[in-house]
Amino acid sequence: MAVDRRGREMRRHISQIEAKRELKRAQESRRRKDSTIAGGAAAAVLALAVALQVFWFSSNPTAAEMAALEDAPGVAESAEAEPAPNGANIPDPSIAEGKVFTGMLATSAGDIGVELDGTAAPQAVAVFTSLAEDGFFEGKTCHRLTTAETMGVLQCGSLNGDGAGDPAYQWGPVENTPEDGVYPAGAIAVARGASTDSNGTQFFIVYKESQIPQNTGGYTIMGSVTSGLDVVRQVAEAGVEGGGEDGAPATPVTIDSLTLQ
Repeated sequence: MAVDRRGREMRRHISQIEAKRELKRAQESRRRKDSTIAGGAAAAVLALAVALQVFWFSSNPTAAEMAALEDAPGVAESAEAEPAPNGANIPDPSIAEGKVFTGMLATSAGDIGVELDGTAAPQAVAVFTSLAEDGFFEGKTCHRLTTAETMGVLQCGSLNGDGAGDPAYQWGPVENTPEDGVYPAGAIAVARGASTDSNGTQFFIVYKESQIPQNTGGYTIMGSVTSGLDVVRQVAEAGVEGGGEDGAPATPVTIDSLTLQ
């Protein structure tokens, strides 16, 4: 009898141990599942944030994309990477500091008077005056027009006319960007990719007051249009090729020259 009782107690003890082990396995399985779901959600948020940051002025956003950028979780709070140093082929800002350059952007649509302010944006102005002096802009196109209600810009200066940046010619920092994201009509600003040290050879002319999200650091206003803003507005009135609010202008625009002094 005593032996049978001890046997029953031992079997009951073993059953309890097995039950605890099964419970532990079930709990670990749930934790792994929860971690997978949380990891997938975090990855989705990160992917959205990166995608929304990358598309900008090497690829102007539509009005819907701008709203998505403003609402995307984690974008505004994401840590910015350490800026990369400018390469040896990027001119020093000292060549433009304290100087104002005036000149003409001659295009197939008409002439546009411009002024670049080296006091407000010395690095940007040093770059663009050097590019102009080298004749870089001759034959380049204005490849993108945005006609959204809250944003109207004409973007020009892509190396190959397709809107892609030149990875061999990138620089920073962003200078003279409006904290409130309001870019006045006539502003001339520098286009860039996702990071604040990805400025290049592209620029955009704001033909009406525009609200541009500043989530990723804003865009350098390096100057303004002094005459001929109506030329850009006429291009805008013709609309975007194929319709819509964002794309190649229906009226092709080619730059003949950019002269500055």
